[in-house]
Amino acid sequence: MTLQSADSPSSVSPQVPSTEATLIYNAKAGTSERASPDHLVEGLTGIGYRPVYRATASADDIAQALADAQGTIFVAGGDGTLRAVALHLLARPDEERAALRLGVIPMGTANNVARTLGVLGNPLDVIRAYAGAQAVPFDVGRVQAPWGHDLFLEACGCGLFADVLAEYGSEDDKSVLRGVQAMLKAIPGFTPPTISLTLDGHSYPDDAYTILEVMNTSATGPTLRFSTHADPTEGKLDVIRVAHHNREGMLAYVTSLLNDTFENRPSVQSDDAGITEIGNVGQIFHVDGEARQAAPGGVVRVEVWAGALQMLRPTPAPKG
Repeated sequence: MTLQSADSPSSVSPQVPSTEATLIYNAKAGTSERASPDHLVEGLTGIGYRPVYRATASADDIAQALADAQGTIFVAGGDGTLRAVALHLLARPDEERAALRLGVIPMGTANNVARTLGVLGNPLDVIRAYAGAQAVPFDVGRVQAPWGHDLFLEACGCGLFADVLAEYGSEDDKSVLRGVQAMLKAIPGFTPPTISLTLDGHSYPDDAYTILEVMNTSATGPTLRFSTHADPTEGKLDVIRVAHHNREGMLAYVTSLLNDTFENRPSVQSDDAGITEIGNVGQIFHVDGEARQAAPGGVVRVEVWAGALQMLRPTPAPKG
C-alpha cells in the first residue's frame, strides 16, 4: 500500500488508558490455530478489558472494524495484519491517534514487530502478560520517494534483499530458511549500482551496496535479523550496510543471520540516523514486505516519525 500523504512527524502524548478494546483477528495468519477468537476475548476480559471482536478478511473489513474503535486495539495476526491496522491509525489526526493503543498478539510466521518488543509465546500467555502493561512510544519510518509516500514499521532498503523480495515475493513462506535460500540463489548474479548516501546531513562517497537497510525493528521479511540493536522506541533508525567491494562470503552472512550476529560482522557498517537519503538510480526498494521501483532520478528520503504510535509492551515476569 502506497500512501499519497503522511501526517506531521511530531510525536503524540498518550492519554489515560481505557478498558475499551477491539480485537482484530486474522484467521489466515500462520499460527491462527493456536487460539480462537472466543479464547482471546475470554483472555482479554480476564485481565480487565471489555473487548469487542471484529472479524476481518480484507482491508475494507479492517477499516470498518476500526471506525469506532476506542481504548486498545489488539491485533491477533502477523506483521501484515499489524501493518494494515497501523496504516489506518497513522492516517488519523494526532489527537485521535493518541487516544488509541496497539497490542500485538503474534500469530503470524515472522512476527518481527512482536519479537522486537519482546512479545513472545502462546497467544493466551501473551494476553496474561499484558495485565497492567503500559504503552511505549513506537517509532515509524516515513519514506518520501519518486514513487510517492510510504510508511513502514520494520524496514526500508535496497540491495540484495529488496531484489530477492521483488523476485520471489513474501507471502507464500516467511521462514528464515526460505529467505536465506532465496538470497543464496540470487547473489551470484547480483551487481548493485553505485548510489549516493547521506545520513543526517553527512554525505558518504558514492558506493555500491550489497545490502542497505534502514531498520526500525531488529528483523524484516522472513525474520532476517539485520540489526541486533534496532529499537523502535528510541527515536532513531538503524542504517545497516555492506559495501559490495567489502563483502564477505555468503556463508558468513547466513550463519550470522541465523545467530543474530549480522551487525557484528567486520564488513557490516551500522549507524543511527534520523534522516537517510539514498540516491535513486532505478534500483528496487522494499518498504516492509512490498517492493517499490521508480524511474531513475531524485532521492529516496527515509526519516523517523518518533513516537507515532503507542504500543503495549508486556510486563516483565518477576525474577525468581
